[in-house]
Amino acid sequence: MLRRVDTKSVDRAFVVGGTGCLRRSTRTALALLAATLLLGVTGRTRAEIPSKPNIVFILADDLGYGDLACYGRKDIRTPNLDSLARQGVRFTAHYANGAECTPTRTAFLTGRYQQWVGGLECAIGTGNVGRYDDAKRLSDRHDLGLPTSLRTLPRMLKDAGYQTAITGKWHLGYEPKFAPHLHGFDYTFYCIGGGMDYFHYLDNLAYYNLFRDGNPVSAKGYFTDLATDEAMRFIRSRDRSRPFFLYLPYTSPHSPFQGPDDWRRDPLPLESPLWNQGKAPPETYIAMIEHMDRRIGDLLKLIDGEGLGRQTLVIFASDNGGTRSARNEPLSGIKGMTFEGGIRVPAMARWPDVIPAGTVSDQVCITFDFTASIVAAAGATPSPQTPLEGMDIVRHVAEGRGDVKRKLFWRKPRGDTVWMAARDGNLKYVAKRKGDRLQEYLFDIAADIGEKHDLKATRRADFERLRRDYRKWEWTVRAGRRGRPEGE
Repeated sequence: MLRRVDTKSVDRAFVVGGTGCLRRSTRTALALLAATLLLGVTGRTRAEIPSKPNIVFILADDLGYGDLACYGRKDIRTPNLDSLARQGVRFTAHYANGAECTPTRTAFLTGRYQQWVGGLECAIGTGNVGRYDDAKRLSDRHDLGLPTSLRTLPRMLKDAGYQTAITGKWHLGYEPKFAPHLHGFDYTFYCIGGGMDYFHYLDNLAYYNLFRDGNPVSAKGYFTDLATDEAMRFIRSRDRSRPFFLYLPYTSPHSPFQGPDDWRRDPLPLESPLWNQGKAPPETYIAMIEHMDRRIGDLLKLIDGEGLGRQTLVIFASDNGGTRSARNEPLSGIKGMTFEGGIRVPAMARWPDVIPAGTVSDQVCITFDFTASIVAAAGATPSPQTPLEGMDIVRHVAEGRGDVKRKLFWRKPRGDTVWMAARDGNLKYVAKRKGDRLQEYLFDIAADIGEKHDLKATRRADFERLRRDYRKWEWTVRAGRRGRPEGE
């Protein structure tokens, strides 16, 4: 469902997500909105959506579905992201493509399921470690990463006349041949791995992580600040005759858990409990998110101050669900799993005069839908050999379209464990294979967002259909896969 809420009270009208229930009575307002959309009063047509806007894509790291004030958290202050949601659309049913970070980043930059790319279905381990069979094989050959032979998003946009930049977390290959400047990014400043000391830039194996154009660089400061300052430097120094694409993937609030005031003279000890993703000190976790919000506010202030606000599409999302340190309510599960808490994440987008302010969308969507939207808005051209697999979710919202049924899939292997899922309409198949043991579930997400009631026994035909659909998809997309789907 697409609906409008009072832009001054979006928090009070918090939508649990996927249930279609508001915490205050808005039946009349929703009815009026539906009539407006049906009558076409908005006057929005395909021809009227402007082309070649500036594009800013901001990605949080391990942010839980309920970790922002505009998604219901009461003990945190995120005024800038709350404002971003009020100024555009807030999605209640947005999914990350992966239950961990590398897979989602792969899907975003390729616009396709990450399973088409070898070795990137699971987060690359610290120090370039492959964590499942295919990834281990590629790592042994020094081939674990996002191949530059692929026509990724920055190259598509660069060919369409855009200036391109990444300032933040890469995590798509340690080898120099996978560096982001070889993928079409003109301006690069990045953390190469999954997580690092926010002040000394060492990971939990003491590898140095701070790079520019494939080369290590020195810096001083909190990494959230460095990434934001570099993003702002890129905007200030841009060629003003051309549009720009800025990819700002933060490491916050990924471990190690260090707030902006937690500088220490020496690097964080490798045995420090602050590296443990599931045991963040609550006050530190909140400080990390609030500081990220503050710096996003600085970036948005620059964009608006430069007179770019109305011609800039800004998108915010998280790369996967939250860890045990996060707040994922009302969802079950955490990062790494394919229960809702591992893959459903906060997301919002602002594009003045295109996306109506105060919009809340229940449309099921996924990371690579944003890729499709960015490519369409930029007038870019994807490779015909590797067509985009997402829907243009920005246009969908901008034109006031009703919700459409989606069929989406997830697969995340690590070691001898594989998490799987398929969503078709309101039904969701979830499975976990560990060695020879297989656990399977069927849920009605619209009626049971917390995934507490397994329906596989009472809706056997639906269960068998979704399981069959999942296995067919898995067999189709996994690069180099031959034979029949697993279990058949």
